[in-house]
Amino acid sequence: MTNPSSHSDKARAALQLWKGGEAGNLGIALRAVRDAALSPFYRIYERYLAAQAETWNRPRHIGIIMDGNRRFARQLGAQDVAVGHRIGADKLREMLDWCFAHNIPVVTVWGFSLDNFNRDSEEVRTLLELFEVKTREMVTSPDLHDNHVRVRFIGRRDLLPQTLQAAIGEVEHATGHYDRFVLNIALAYGGREEISDAFRDYLGHQLATGKDLEATLKDFNPHAIERYLYTSGLPEPDLIIRTSGEVRMSGFLMWQSAYSEYYFCDTNWPAFRHIDFLRALRSFDDRSRRFGK
Repeated sequence: MTNPSSHSDKARAALQLWKGGEAGNLGIALRAVRDAALSPFYRIYERYLAAQAETWNRPRHIGIIMDGNRRFARQLGAQDVAVGHRIGADKLREMLDWCFAHNIPVVTVWGFSLDNFNRDSEEVRTLLELFEVKTREMVTSPDLHDNHVRVRFIGRRDLLPQTLQAAIGEVEHATGHYDRFVLNIALAYGGREEISDAFRDYLGHQLATGKDLEATLKDFNPHAIERYLYTSGLPEPDLIIRTSGEVRMSGFLMWQSAYSEYYFCDTNWPAFRHIDFLRALRSFDDRSRRFGK
């Protein structure tokens, strides 16, 4: 049952913004007033969609480009974009609960690209420190252990700080025996680099087993490098979601996404709601997947 006082609290907070509070932005305040007024209807619609979702064809593997943290912070009027990153990190925890509830066994999220290293050095430092804090929290997270979630980090982790690499090793060790859900976290990740790493590992393995280059090329086919991809052993993503209104993939899971369905959402990642997630699942269910046939 929705608590009416919570809507009043949201409305009062929105009016405070309108009067020049923390954000001091009229557009944000008006949207907040609107959302507070519509909140009861959203709850009803969310429950309706959640009930419908029980009959939908659901993806086995969802990829998510968690975009819009900095824009979200700026819309709040925050001087420090790290505010958006911190809220976005908490949103990931919430989103995983939705995946557990809807029995989606594999999720791959893109947290930090190789190109992100080119951002302001202070922002990069703050982001990497946040990743380390959140990674260490996952080592003993009841949600991950109770739901038997195996956590894997993909990307060029050798480029990450040693302390973050150590934290990654701890959580992978702590969850490595689970097989109910899989969470892949892409850090220092680039799609082209993943493919080039896979080719390099494939060629290295062939040469190490005594094959010469001519024989290796003769036996090569598109499936040959699949075992060398970062996501080896997992189903390819059925659905890829990108938030913040950007309509591009930026190289995310380039090889694996040949037959993926895409869903682009205008909402910035920290503001992504369960109702947005359900709409993405509904869109996936509505599509006819032919896999090129």
